[in-house]
Amino acid sequence: MPRLGRRRLGKSNIYLSPIGLGCWQFSRRKNISGRFWPYLDESVIRAAVGDSLAAGVNWFDTAEAYGSGESERMLAAALHHLQVKPDDVFIATKWMPVFRLAGSINRSIGIRLKNLDGYPIGLYQVHQPWSISSISSQMRAMARLVQEGKICTIGVSNFSAKQMRTAHRTLQQLGLSLVSNQVRYSLLDRRIEADGVLPTAKELGITIIAYSPLAQGLLSGKFHDDPILVRRRPGFRRFLRGFRLHGLTKSLPVILELRRVAEARGVTASQAALNWLLQAQGQAVVAIPGATSAIQARENAGAVNFGLTPEDMDRLDHASRDFLE
Repeated sequence: MPRLGRRRLGKSNIYLSPIGLGCWQFSRRKNISGRFWPYLDESVIRAAVGDSLAAGVNWFDTAEAYGSGESERMLAAALHHLQVKPDDVFIATKWMPVFRLAGSINRSIGIRLKNLDGYPIGLYQVHQPWSISSISSQMRAMARLVQEGKICTIGVSNFSAKQMRTAHRTLQQLGLSLVSNQVRYSLLDRRIEADGVLPTAKELGITIIAYSPLAQGLLSGKFHDDPILVRRRPGFRRFLRGFRLHGLTKSLPVILELRRVAEARGVTASQAALNWLLQAQGQAVVAIPGATSAIQARENAGAVNFGLTPEDMDRLDHASRDFLE
């Protein structure tokens, strides 16, 4: 089956690899959000970034909230170490709106640019719909950054269909477009198909960036094989229902179907899960799995090197729907 080709970011002239590298895990345990992941040495981060690039990944997603900017700094340091030219890579990052007004978008952009150390912001996203200011005010602030040449495109994250429409409409009035909405999406979480987010994104030409596309590792099957892993790993997984015994038992049929499909294609369960996600909605979705090692980064990137058959897609769709009922 053919390799999955690059995909257009919204209505921009930017084309991204279907798989990007999510960089939350580069937080090195700084701030509360950073404690979800283990501390990663710089050499590990460099290897994950380098092997992603070598495998065809051309973009990385980070955020202000990831380790209070530590993820941005570590990503930039790795790219510099690997001698990657700014024009050869696309970086997406995010502004955290909690308890902040839209004015802080402009006031804090200097910190984002400093952390990224010469690498431009290809996509700037509002991380959550939780600002004190209106969505329209936030979009106008983002538009000013585009006009000033400080960012290239504008996206949002975790926005509902209605919120996405508001952002899209405001930017349209300014001669710009909303290019993306970054949301949770996987075989174990398909809410965006039913709550209006995915249909609205398709209607408006907005790319869905799927985060947690492997359901925080559940779809790899490793936690089903060894449930004790949950307690051994740092972070909040042990508090999530899906990682408890009942949750693991409930999702096991999906894992078993993934393994059957993956074995027939000579790939891993994680790769089969990512490939399903990238094919199920045509060109509308790209995904940003994380990786805490070069091996994981290569495995994730390899998910575009094959295509599941229609029969494979149906089998996984049915297993997923049975789980979600």
